Amino acid sequence: MPTRDEWNAILEHELPPQSTYIARNRSITACYAGWYLQEPWLFKWAGMAAFASFQVGVGLAMVEMLLAPHKAVRVKEALASGQSPANNEMAVRVFNLMLSLPLALHDAATRPLLLADLELVKQANDAIFNDIGWAHLAYLYGGLDTVEANLTSHDQSGLREAFRMLDAGVHLLCKPQEYQAGLTLINQAAVTMLRHEQMTVLPRYMEQMSDLGRRIASLGSWLDFEGGTSLESQASFTFYYGPLAVLAGTRSVTNAADRWQWIEQDVLPKWARVNAAYDEGSPMHNRLVSLAHETPTLLQQTAGLMNRFYPALTFQSSSPVA
Repeated sequence: MPTRDEWNAILEHELPPQSTYIARNRSITACYAGWYLQEPWLFKWAGMAAFASFQVGVGLAMVEMLLAPHKAVRVKEALASGQSPANNEMAVRVFNLMLSLPLALHDAATRPLLLADLELVKQANDAIFNDIGWAHLAYLYGGLDTVEANLTSHDQSGLREAFRMLDAGVHLLCKPQEYQAGLTLINQAAVTMLRHEQMTVLPRYMEQMSDLGRRIASLGSWLDFEGGTSLESQASFTFYYGPLAVLAGTRSVTNAADRWQWIEQDVLPKWARVNAAYDEGSPMHNRLVSLAHETPTLLQQTAGLMNRFYPALTFQSSSPVA
């Protein structure tokens, strides 16, 4: 059976490069959604992770929109120096008008710290997938023994416990009198994976974020499991703690204790309800199918358009990071 590095290489082969933002996140999200859709009774964590990764993608799309205008700076310089085919005074004036407003907004919004924070969010998204994604693939094809053979470090004890619990639950499902106990173990395994991810993988990234980044991340922590208008299937960090606490910085999603309390008391109960009602054709199923197919959102489409538009002004091809 493959080693952990080889399992990760198999997954990595299907993903866009790590230097990308939107495309890579969309593919990671699609993997999670696909695993849940393939085995919805088994891979509960993957279902939750699909929605969390999708929300990360919202932030990454904002990065693309913020970065796009500066790709046109070279055009302005070229026009001014007479290097462009559009070398005339009127073209320069029109171009300056087109460029000045978005660049002014960009410069006001994209302080280095904020861009660094968003890069940390992207790195965390990659780190979680690298830490736990391979184990799902290994369990599918090799079972518990294959997963355990590749869990050697102390900080992976949470994953080991989770997959042992998952495997025990699977075996109990084969016994009619133990079926409910098996389901309970499988759900507990998902929570154990989630706690491992939140308490072992994420802190090293969250702790580096700036104060502004912490507030933005908290405001943007919103999971919508069905894509509807009912708050019964939506979990918002800001709604849970209140906007004043979030804006004042007294509660932050980057704080592990605050984050886990929100997850335990808000996210998990709402997930349990929608997961229990899951069926083909249900709102959650339809959302996951859309995520598995990598259907771009309007925000992602806008970011991609901006990423193509501004480089086009420089008479160069689009950057690969869209």
